[in-house]
Amino acid sequence: MQQPNNRQGSDRIGSDRQDFAFNLTRLQQLKSLLPEIFCENEIDFDKFKALFSEQIATTPDRYMLNWAGKSEAYHTLQSPSFKTLTPCPQESVNFENSDNIFIEGENLDVLKILQKSYFNSVKMIYIDPPYNTGNDFVYHDNFASRLDDYQQQSGEKDENGLLKKAFVRNSKENGHYHSNWLNMMLPRLHLAKNLLKDDGVIFISIDDNEQAQLKLLCDEVFGEENFVACVSRSTGTPTGGGGLSQIVNELDYLLVYSKSSEVTLSGLEMTEEEASIYDRADEKGKYLIRPLRRTGGEDRREDRPTMYYALQAPDNSLVYPIAPAGYESRWICGQEKYNELLKNELIEWKNNQGKWTVYQKFYLEGRLKQAGNLWADVEGNKKATRDVKNLFNNTKVFDFPKPIGFLSKILKISTNSDDLILDFFAGSCTTAHAVMQLNAKDNGNRRFICVQMPELTDEKSEAFKAGFKNIAEISKERIRRAGKQIAENNPDKPLDTGFKVFKLSDSHFKQWQSPNMENLAQQLEFFIDPVADFAEPQAMLYEILLRLGLKLSIKVRLENDVFWLDDENGKRYAILLSEANEALFNQIIEQQPLKVVMLDRLFNGNDALKKNTELQFADHHIQFLVI
Repeated sequence: MQQPNNRQGSDRIGSDRQDFAFNLTRLQQLKSLLPEIFCENEIDFDKFKALFSEQIATTPDRYMLNWAGKSEAYHTLQSPSFKTLTPCPQESVNFENSDNIFIEGENLDVLKILQKSYFNSVKMIYIDPPYNTGNDFVYHDNFASRLDDYQQQSGEKDENGLLKKAFVRNSKENGHYHSNWLNMMLPRLHLAKNLLKDDGVIFISIDDNEQAQLKLLCDEVFGEENFVACVSRSTGTPTGGGGLSQIVNELDYLLVYSKSSEVTLSGLEMTEEEASIYDRADEKGKYLIRPLRRTGGEDRREDRPTMYYALQAPDNSLVYPIAPAGYESRWICGQEKYNELLKNELIEWKNNQGKWTVYQKFYLEGRLKQAGNLWADVEGNKKATRDVKNLFNNTKVFDFPKPIGFLSKILKISTNSDDLILDFFAGSCTTAHAVMQLNAKDNGNRRFICVQMPELTDEKSEAFKAGFKNIAEISKERIRRAGKQIAENNPDKPLDTGFKVFKLSDSHFKQWQSPNMENLAQQLEFFIDPVADFAEPQAMLYEILLRLGLKLSIKVRLENDVFWLDDENGKRYAILLSEANEALFNQIIEQQPLKVVMLDRLFNGNDALKKNTELQFADHHIQFLVI
């Protein structure tokens, strides 16, 4: 974008992606914490070293994770994307009103594009990346040249420009077997972390092949102090042979990391078996009792002197916390807390042969259990496969989908009813299915963003024979079918079972590239009109709103040739892509938007009108941006 009448050195949409904010965000955070180490907006490392002289590692012999290509992976992380996201209403369900998003495209580019609009916005991320079994593929990251050119040269696209393959086989015979996988994961995890809210959490499914490496990588990206758990999940499908000399594998793993110490996980509902210990009942419901006297460690009076005091029994006698061994013990709470429990009728007395014992009552209603790190109670992989087959008329369209119950458990402990969930290795879109299903169960309004590459299906597979040429087609169709099923089963609930489809594509604005003498004239023509020949208004609209930092779910209203956008904070934007005149500008001013964006070519070379419009908007404190 550029300011009016200031073409030279402007920040133009589709030019150099100067608003790619990974480094800028980090620098701003660092500057807010340590302004004294900055000089003219740059880091002064001498000042940094002076400030932290005692904490700087000076020996090369220190514990760290390193591998071939790590520096290049960081370079990939910091390289801008020259792509955008193009809306596809025809493949969507309820495009105008749904807040759910499905993006078809390579997830590294997509994550970069989402940085500005979704920074610090996602409550929970779940990913199920390639397990790197030796037969899997890892994403092929090369952005030194234009990706489209690269795909043509490397044979990843056919003569019609259709994607043939977007990632390469990572064989165990490859000397960089683990390195290739880590190079693929590092930039994606860094970008994902940016999207997490401060109290956000990420769950990553993995198996034995890369669990150890992934743990170390996540320690580096998220911080070792933000490790939450490594959950062992029973897959229900034992693998591995070799007879008695081998150990059968019945587990995979779920690495859990928080973005910061602010994260708080929720509990889970109890099973009938777990709830059976609540074996008493009164007018308030089922409950169990536990002795009020402290048992186990630190149970003596001297351990907590303020918790040794007399209680008045029902017969007015005084009862002290005396252990069976005869020593002075203590209660589990102080006098003030006991009085509160008594007032709330959570104290129960029992008399056994003239001896009084006091108990605390715990009611079942509303009580949750803490999640553990061994999940053997969730649905296994076989049921997950059956569920997807049933949804697709008994056709096996996807190998190794994750169970809905497994994702539901993750959602229950990590999200609230209005949170945003991201899955950028979406596969068969179990995450989207689980989000819609849980919303139907608890009347929630969780929203999802799912990202999946159009990886080609095997021509011999059931999926291909059923008409699904790539995995993304399966992903979208599952959301359609699952959403329809959930809506039909819950006709009285206002559920969002639709989704907006976007596809990774070339920018709709011409790209500025460092020119040489041969193409300098061609590059300078971009300043005359940067709009690409194939650009359409709706596609340009969504590219602009992404550049403005607005979300893809924003509600769009077209009125009198003006696209009106109102974000979640009540800020209004006006976008002009087809018509511009003084009467229209006056109508816009009446609405008092925060920003107005329009195409420069709509002025038809009338510089006087352009300058007058700039001044008119400035007088009303409206930001005016021209493309």
